[in-house]
Amino acid sequence: MEKQRKRAPSQRSLQTRARILDAAERVFSERGFDGATIRDIAAAAGVQAGLVHHHGGGKAALFHLTVARRAEELADLRLAALAARKSAGPLSLRDVVGCFLEPYIRMAHEGGPQWLAYARLVAHVSADPRWRDLAADCFDPTARVFIDEIAELRPGVSRQAVAAGFVYSVAAMLAHVTSAWRVGALAGVEEEVAPEELVAFCAAGVEAALRDR
Repeated sequence: MEKQRKRAPSQRSLQTRARILDAAERVFSERGFDGATIRDIAAAAGVQAGLVHHHGGGKAALFHLTVARRAEELADLRLAALAARKSAGPLSLRDVVGCFLEPYIRMAHEGGPQWLAYARLVAHVSADPRWRDLAADCFDPTARVFIDEIAELRPGVSRQAVAAGFVYSVAAMLAHVTSAWRVGALAGVEEEVAPEELVAFCAAGVEAALRDR
């Protein structure tokens, strides 16, 4: 018997799916997983709730799809930055940290409001242990590449110390992207913190985490 051909999704279907995932990104980033509902996401996308279920499944499946959607692009940007820097000569700790942080910061600031919503969404994932498997799928493979690079620069240092410094740097990056306005509010100025300052701060923090370990 001939196998039935699967019809490719139409352009209209792809556009609807993208609109639903954009809406899910915004709603989940604002309200978290527990505070968001399929009905909220459908309203934000301008579609019926049934279409949200059709394109995203249940709420947990939709959350996974929404987080995973930009993870591959972000990983590619980070790995490309690392490869380009390695081809230019020996790496420093600051180089490795910068290659991980800067692509994310650039997309959050230049990629439009959806990338900023994604930054808030990743902050939710990073703060909640129940998304351990989701983080393992979407973020850990790339993170381990950078942790390996740091470990090579500091032979003899425990991997736990390297991982700790790395995770603290990720937390600082998320704070920079989502809460940079607090710096200006506390300092009484409107000038934004430059990405280079964040990289310097995080590199120094990683160095401190590795010292005497």
